[in-house]
Amino acid sequence: MSATRLPGTPRLLRALNDRAALELLLERGPLTRARLGELTGLSKVTASQLVERLEERGLVTRVGEQAGGRGPNAQLYAVSPGSAHVVGVDVGPDRVVAACADITGAVIGRVEQSTRDTDDPVGVVHNAVVQAASSAQAQLSSVRRIVLGTPGLVDPGTGDITFAFNLPRWHSGLLAALRDDLHTPVVFENDVNLAAVAEAQSGAAQGVGDFVLVWVGAGVGLAIVLGGRLHHGSSGAAGEIGYLPVPGAPIPRDVSRRAKPAFQQLVGADSVRAVASEHGYPAAEAAEAVRAAVAAGADGGPMLDELARRLALGVASTCVVLDPPLVVLAGEVGQAGGTALADRVQHEVAAITLVQPRVVPTGLTEEPILQGALRTALDAVRDEVFGSTVG
Repeated sequence: MSATRLPGTPRLLRALNDRAALELLLERGPLTRARLGELTGLSKVTASQLVERLEERGLVTRVGEQAGGRGPNAQLYAVSPGSAHVVGVDVGPDRVVAACADITGAVIGRVEQSTRDTDDPVGVVHNAVVQAASSAQAQLSSVRRIVLGTPGLVDPGTGDITFAFNLPRWHSGLLAALRDDLHTPVVFENDVNLAAVAEAQSGAAQGVGDFVLVWVGAGVGLAIVLGGRLHHGSSGAAGEIGYLPVPGAPIPRDVSRRAKPAFQQLVGADSVRAVASEHGYPAAEAAEAVRAAVAAGADGGPMLDELARRLALGVASTCVVLDPPLVVLAGEVGQAGGTALADRVQHEVAAITLVQPRVVPTGLTEEPILQGALRTALDAVRDEVFGSTVG
């Protein structure tokens, strides 16, 4: 009979205890049976049975000893790293980066490949995933989930890509092709959404249930987190902030013709470089120009003020609808602007709206999209592996 239909059965209680023990081992590192019993509130006998059960299933392993009193040393146990693996993939217009992590979250393999000379997205992802697993010395059969971060829209119903401006060869039907090719669960997720997942896990949004992340780089995007969960919208278009019809830029009426939408025209990388050049900070990259303005101190103020005024149009439009307590500025430009830019955006939003969210720069410096992809994959696989500990 189903454990979910009999909430008081020993079978379900064992499953809950097993899951709690595994989570504690992940959070606190190697523990003895006695310490696991203390932390879970289980008796010594029950804790010992729990550890034996998990050890038999290959989910925990002995990793050392802890000296005690007069008796023998106590065995230390930890989650078995190789019990499952995941692969995260960051897909961009010019390159693909893939990383393999074990179930503890340790990244043990990474590869980077150019995509400029190929028109075969299945082959690109296949090679990246296989090489990432190989570099981690992990069997592909142990990879339980692959999460790909991609620009554009992902259909919440089918999980397939429906529109990717910068990836014209990525199309509907690609998800099924990848699953057939890799024989592994594959999931697409919007890249900015994955950056927000990483920000909530280890960046500026830790412990915050409601926040928005504004990505400012080559393009501009928005991730919405409500109650600790990503909000995708009915078609997956929630967060396509580049299409906001804001003052200061013409509003295209046919988005299928690849015309830049209004807010994108104001704050995309090309516009940031133009604003910076007008204020005496010419640079090949938008982030480089912003860093130069920040480094100039008071002299760079006018350039940052102008950029903040532009960004505030999109941030304010979002915040008067959602009223989040926190806005994170991410992407190459958001990171380069740091607190100097974030403080200016916060001041400008408060000046033109009734809401006053705290605006902060990203707390992450290394590959947030890839981090978010790995975290998303790990959360799902841990639910599968840890949730099936009782036969």
